[in-house]
Amino acid sequence: MDYAAKLDAAIDRLHAEGRYRTFIDIARRNGQYPYATWHKPDGTEAPVTVWCGNDYLGMGQHPVVLAAMHQALDAVGAGSGGTRNISGTTVYHKRLEAELADLHGKDSALLFTSAYIANDATLSTLPVLFPGLIIYSDKLNHASMIEGVRRNGGAKRVFRHNDVAHLRELLAADDPAAPKLIAFESIYSMDGDFGPIKEICDLAEEFGALTYLDEVHAVGMYGPRGGGVAERDGLMHRLDIINGTLAKAFGVFGGYIAASARMVDAIRSYAPGFIFTTSVPPAVAAGAAASVAHLKTDTALRERHQTQAKILKLRLKGLGLPIIDHGSHIVPLIVGDPKHTKMLSDMLLEDFGIYVQPINYPTVPRGTERLRFTPSPVHGPREMDALVKGLDSLWSHCALNRAELAG
Repeated sequence: MDYAAKLDAAIDRLHAEGRYRTFIDIARRNGQYPYATWHKPDGTEAPVTVWCGNDYLGMGQHPVVLAAMHQALDAVGAGSGGTRNISGTTVYHKRLEAELADLHGKDSALLFTSAYIANDATLSTLPVLFPGLIIYSDKLNHASMIEGVRRNGGAKRVFRHNDVAHLRELLAADDPAAPKLIAFESIYSMDGDFGPIKEICDLAEEFGALTYLDEVHAVGMYGPRGGGVAERDGLMHRLDIINGTLAKAFGVFGGYIAASARMVDAIRSYAPGFIFTTSVPPAVAAGAAASVAHLKTDTALRERHQTQAKILKLRLKGLGLPIIDHGSHIVPLIVGDPKHTKMLSDMLLEDFGIYVQPINYPTVPRGTERLRFTPSPVHGPREMDALVKGLDSLWSHCALNRAELAG
């Protein structure tokens, strides 16, 4: 076996399809978000405006967060020193979990190193706790949810995206006595559409199923205290398990689940992804706790975020650009071809100092390749004007090149 040739062939396929991922080396400027410095491959530097970051509210540089991290770092040092079971549980971890449980109106919360791990570990552990469990998963669920469902080895059913009628058919076709769980998201990050939370909760009650809601792209940004879409809609009490992240709106790092004390204790006791992983550094937990606590009261920041998203969508629609608008803060611009998506991304970066990464298959279906913009409260008129001007200038150029390649 020529292993090197196999690796080369795999990478060459990505290049040929135009979906080879290139990492852009940037250094965000503390206190100046969304500005960053681009470290080019030739060793030079250039200023850029970040338009694709997941630090949705700019909390990664908020003084309250930084102060809490500095305090914890000075008090206890860098790492946690072990897994949660072996010396890795500190007052900072417990404080953060208490903040998260309170945020979602649950008895308890459990901190993981990422929301990906939280989804994977929890969903793959639930069939151990409920033998014979059938998991009903939305077709467009995040890769972490898909992996957790796939890896558990139990029964699964995939229902068409946001199709409550199809979900009902699947539930009705299974043994009424079998344990069941419905896994879905509140906001699907690629199109920015909302999951039908109430309707799914109604079905769960009717068929005796547990509910598992991923609020990764909603926590901090929706609801009176940032508890997510379920809080906004008054539905948190109907969800059995809520998954969230600390690395997006909260601006730090890590993931979690919030649920009943009994459920959290069982996951804590059985999930290998939790048991055998070193806990997050105390300074990270301290910063995340400060961010969660702050956003419980900063409704003005959430309102500015929604306003900026609405303005950007309105202006891009005014240019006639093919954006998707489901009413959330996510602004996808459909290009429809991986090579042109990359070309548009490169030209925005090189010519206008605007950084937005192309999103290609398998993250999105072929033919729906896109640029996904994530406006924040600190993307003001100047930054908005520069983006609109750049897209207006380049979109026709991209269309011309598309015609040339097709010919």
